[in-house]
Amino acid sequence: MCIKSFDMVIAFNSYVVKKIKLIKVIECLMWKVYQQLASQYSRISLEEERQLIAQAQGRSRKKKEELVLRHVNFVIYRIHKKAFPAYVRRFGDDIFSEAIFVLYDKINSYDLGYKDRQGNSKPVRFSSYIWKRIDGLILDAIKKEIQRESCQISPDWERHEQDITASIKN
Repeated sequence: MCIKSFDMVIAFNSYVVKKIKLIKVIECLMWKVYQQLASQYSRISLEEERQLIAQAQGRSRKKKEELVLRHVNFVIYRIHKKAFPAYVRRFGDDIFSEAIFVLYDKINSYDLGYKDRQGNSKPVRFSSYIWKRIDGLILDAIKKEIQRESCQISPDWERHEQDITASIKN
């Protein structure tokens, strides 16, 4: 009976290891698909980028999508730069999805007429405009997930307070 249980445990562990390996392969493929998609869009000059932003702000859905796709590699780079690989594996897809929404929001708030403190026109690349927001999003998402996990792991002390105080008194 004991040997049979042991064999079942080994079989279950083998199953879990195979499933984990499959998940890692899928995650690796996911990032490659994103990068292949983004590689179809080469880097453009600042002037071309500003024209694209102007058209995107002019309610051209196609131009908004193009601008977002041109910055997918930048978002992937920032996620991998800011987060530990374990967090990228666990939360990378969710962070990436949220970052896409941030890109769409930032297109609308980008100021084509930005001027420096002296009043001179100061064109800024879109990636320079969004990098702090993307980094903040990454850090906030990881903090939120870590807090969520720590709340699930830590015991509910109030529920066990009477048992703890009784054991201390004895």
